[in-house]
Amino acid sequence: MVVVEAHTDRIRDANPAACRLLGHERSELARFAASALFPDQRPALIVFSQAVMAKGHYWTRSLTACHASGREIALEIAGSMLPGKTGPLLLFTLGDLATRERRAIDTEAETFVRGGIAEWQRIERVFRDIERENQLILRAAGEGIYGVNAEGKTTFVNPAAERMLGWKAEDLVGRDMHSIVHHSRPDGSHYPEVHCPIYAAFRDGAVHNVVDEVFWRRDGSSFFVEYTSTPIRDRGVVVGAVIVFRDVTQRREADEKLRAAHEEMDGLRKRLELENAYLQEEIRLEGNHHGIIGRSAAIQKILRQVELVAPTDASVLITGESGTGKELIARAIHEASRRSDRPLIRVNCAAIPRELFESEFFGHVKGAFTGALRDRVGRFELADGGTLFLDEVGEIPLELQGKLLRVLQEGSFERVGEERTRSVDVRVIAATNRELKEEVRRGRFREDLYFRLDVFPIHSAPLRERRDDIPLLAQHFVRSEVRKLKTGDLRLTEADARKLTQYDWPGNVRELENVIERGAILARSGRLRIDLPDGGKAAVGTARAGALRPTATSAVKPTLLTDDERRERDRANIIAALGACGGKVFGPGGAAELLDVKPTTLASRIKSLGIVPPRNAAAR
Repeated sequence: MVVVEAHTDRIRDANPAACRLLGHERSELARFAASALFPDQRPALIVFSQAVMAKGHYWTRSLTACHASGREIALEIAGSMLPGKTGPLLLFTLGDLATRERRAIDTEAETFVRGGIAEWQRIERVFRDIERENQLILRAAGEGIYGVNAEGKTTFVNPAAERMLGWKAEDLVGRDMHSIVHHSRPDGSHYPEVHCPIYAAFRDGAVHNVVDEVFWRRDGSSFFVEYTSTPIRDRGVVVGAVIVFRDVTQRREADEKLRAAHEEMDGLRKRLELENAYLQEEIRLEGNHHGIIGRSAAIQKILRQVELVAPTDASVLITGESGTGKELIARAIHEASRRSDRPLIRVNCAAIPRELFESEFFGHVKGAFTGALRDRVGRFELADGGTLFLDEVGEIPLELQGKLLRVLQEGSFERVGEERTRSVDVRVIAATNRELKEEVRRGRFREDLYFRLDVFPIHSAPLRERRDDIPLLAQHFVRSEVRKLKTGDLRLTEADARKLTQYDWPGNVRELENVIERGAILARSGRLRIDLPDGGKAAVGTARAGALRPTATSAVKPTLLTDDERRERDRANIIAALGACGGKVFGPGGAAELLDVKPTTLASRIKSLGIVPPRNAAAR
């Protein structure tokens, strides 16, 4: 406090606090003019003094006092009027603004400190609760979770990750995670750290999702995982990453099984589609036979041969005239084999145009030639695992026989227009009405292919050589026609059977079936009408010689013969032929040529009829 005389501008007195603030002694201040404490501020001091005198009390911060050392002191001055004998006195109370500001700051700090401890404790409890909740979440999470810093060192590992990896958290924290659990690829090859998506997350700052890698357990085993590596940022700087992973081994195995099942289903579907297409194509060729019918010696021999060869994979060559049931024998072999659950694929080699043989056998790809608008599966591929029946195999072009031989020897082929080699497991059964040996001799059939096919030969005897089977076959066809035509009961009389037996059937079983079908269509009142070509004249037993060959224009009505009469007729006819050729059976001019039958067939008949050839026949 400083007391000032307003009219004389003199300092009358000052207290010790004012002396300390201004840096002067009390006696020294008594000699000072008041305006000397505020250099160059006299107008502002006059205005302030007049305001105090006018109002009785006033304050200001516009005046700056000068310290004894010369430095300025920012002040807040409160002025009041005091009574005086010689004139008005002014009491200036000087407040150091710097000290007051420090005191205010200290007071504020003290207040903050007193309230901040409790606040800090509250915030600490909040963070502690958050940390505990985070730990509970990490422990409850089913996915494995771990963190790495920017150096690739592990910072934390949750319990699920411990269970999956077989490591304790304390064994992993502070160590390089990649080298422990992510060091190798699924195939066991080294996984360089620079390629690791986990570390890439805190290098490029991007989230990395991976679905097809493995982690390695402590025991050295591995498991497939999918994981997400998410970068962690601190003030915009990537300082590490958090990795969330799950074991997808079971799901992967399930997906693999499902994929394999789908592939198998697709394969089966395609195979069924192919087989269905084939069956639709072949349905009109399906015969009425459900087995080989007959009790003759020739049929019994065939059945024994079928029983012998069916369990093997040997190639079979079935020979015989057209219509003798060669396909039926092939089906019997297939159905008795281990391949019976796979299809029997039939190829009629005589019905395939020469230019389409290769495509029919081996298939082709789209665009392989003009008209190849889509991929086509060949018959060999259709028959994979089953049996391929080559009917009329003697009709295969010579240039294709080599490729057929290669498939039979190596079990592989290429589709037309494709370089890929395909493998098949096919059993081949061939049939022909030609003399393949003669075809080989004439250069029209490859000898190596012939021997490859003729591993197990079976001869299908013509119907005229097994007449005992004719009534059985006829009755079978009658039952089939009844079912097909729904004609009601049809009867095959003994006279019908005798008539059928006396005919020589150049068309064999196929001709017999046609005759029965025609008879069923013409039937009246349940009675078949058997209508044989040329009145049912016998063809077998006729000789080339005019005396031995009945003319087709003969007006003589044929007589009905019993079986014994027929045998006697045949016997007499053969004896006449042998006599005409001097007892010669084989070769040019022999009895076989004279009768227009195979020499082996004639020899069989001579034996069955008990004919003794002339003695000079042996030399011939």
